[in-house]
Amino acid sequence: MTLEPLDVRPARPLAGRLLVAAPVLDDPNFARTVILLLDHDEEGSLGLVLNRPSHVPVGAVLPPWDGRTTGTDVLFTGGPVADDSALALGLLPGPHDGPEPDGFRRVAGPFGLVDLDLDPEESLGALSAIRIYAGYAGWGSGQLDDEVDEAAWYVVDGGPDDVYDHDPHDLWQRVLRRQSGDLAFVATPSTDPSLN
Repeated sequence: MTLEPLDVRPARPLAGRLLVAAPVLDDPNFARTVILLLDHDEEGSLGLVLNRPSHVPVGAVLPPWDGRTTGTDVLFTGGPVADDSALALGLLPGPHDGPEPDGFRRVAGPFGLVDLDLDPEESLGALSAIRIYAGYAGWGSGQLDDEVDEAAWYVVDGGPDDVYDHDPHDLWQRVLRRQSGDLAFVATPSTDPSLN
């Protein structure tokens, strides 16, 4: 039996889009991950893995932020780069060209980085969601484009429901299942490895 390749035209990476790991990507840092791309330009790319909650409570590392995150109050593993540092991703409702509150720097659409050194009481007033990540995913100049061209990543649109999902463990499958065409079939791999 000969299988035809998937008819999936690669979308280009852009800040605010999701990177969904293709089944062929077996690097343990990225297998079955969904990444929100925060920056993508000629110098490189940066994103946060959305579906890797850790077992470390936020309060154990950042006591002032204990109980203030959306969904589950644990740190998420944002990626293998600088995993000893924390990044907070906040959601600012309203127009994307509106003023930014103190301690918030918009990076893609409604998403922005929140200064964790500020008092949470002051930072959270304007935000409708926040999640804190240990580390991030990073690529050098042209590296992510090459990986997309090699079909290691699917680039799809996403939104706040993906980023602040209350059950991130199944996010990879859910994001793929809602895609059109052949891409939706990727979410349900065959138990026969030769067919995947």
